[in-house]
Amino acid sequence: MKRRGLRDPLLVTTDGAGGLVRAVDESFPRSERQRCLFHKMRNLQTKVPETVWPEFKDHARACYQAPSIELARSLKGDVVKRYERELPTAVHCFVEDFDACIAYLRFPLNHRRSIRTTNLLERLFEEERRRTKVIPHACGERPLMKLMFAATIRASEHWRGIRTTPFDRQQLEMIRKELTEAFKKRHAATNRNAP
Repeated sequence: MKRRGLRDPLLVTTDGAGGLVRAVDESFPRSERQRCLFHKMRNLQTKVPETVWPEFKDHARACYQAPSIELARSLKGDVVKRYERELPTAVHCFVEDFDACIAYLRFPLNHRRSIRTTNLLERLFEEERRRTKVIPHACGERPLMKLMFAATIRASEHWRGIRTTPFDRQQLEMIRKELTEAFKKRHAATNRNAP
């Protein structure tokens, strides 16, 4: 992207893999990182007993899908108080990377549903796996790139575009300015602390 002169994306949605998180932080320092909520909920489910899961899931979802970041953080405190003694492992998982789980709440309302998970990308990976199973001789980078490009084109025919109004564009520009300012402050602090 950078070699083609494109700016950092405003938001990058990832799962919780440490290497990927680090790569995004290093490659796109002016971007917000969103933790895939589908993956996060699946991780939480493994740490909560089945009998308690429906209730815990509702509380977690209320936080992740709150109308604002401030309300999400407030609801997070309620979840921690309610479950920290009974389910310490689940609560640790819940609070871990919480800000990345609610990063998408900064963005326009009509964009939020599309940017909170990696499901669209995951479906594309499934298509790639399905195709490479039936075409085992498609080894090597070039044939796989062709295959993925074709799968992306085919899949994109069914993707619905995100409608962006002039107001949404204004919001996105303000978010870009805020992210750039935050980057400059971090960069300036790093330079001041350097010997």
